[in-house]
Amino acid sequence: MKPITLLLISGSLRGGSSNAAALNTAKALAPSDVSVRFFERMGDLPHFNPDLEQAGLPEPVADLRAQLAAADGVLVSTPEYAGALPGSFKNLLDWSVGEGLYQKPIGYLNVSPHDGGAERTYQMLRVVLGYVNADLVEAACVRAPVRRDAVDAHQQVTDPAVREIIRAAVTALVEHARARRSVSPGCA
Repeated sequence: MKPITLLLISGSLRGGSSNAAALNTAKALAPSDVSVRFFERMGDLPHFNPDLEQAGLPEPVADLRAQLAAADGVLVSTPEYAGALPGSFKNLLDWSVGEGLYQKPIGYLNVSPHDGGAERTYQMLRVVLGYVNADLVEAACVRAPVRRDAVDAHQQVTDPAVREIIRAAVTALVEHARARRSVSPGCA
């Protein structure tokens, strides 16, 4: 049986973001028998336009959908921008509406260290994930506040308590994906 595969997606295009650091940490803490990949082409995606879909998918969109299809689960982390989802991340989600996240196990790491912690952003994310009928794994949807001074030179979170929150979220997502696979062996 092939290993469980997780796809990690940062909603931030900024180099060295705390969202990317949390996902780097998730990769490091994933069980050794889990394959973990990053989708790193969010900035390459064209603006969502259904006409482009009709004419043939642009290559970055085809790549996104192929990586989503190959993943047993998805873990995202996104900042809040102007009180909402960043436009580039919402664009990625728009491209996954027709194909990609449908019934896909998904979790998220809300890493905002501020009071209120980007709650509006994650409420909006839940709305979008509801529309695409994603399989939201509640135990993998966590608040794991990351302070900038708690990220090392390897872009990993150093705070032991936050690392444990991230590890627990990854474990929950992996266990959920394994359980789904055992119920639907044709999905392996």
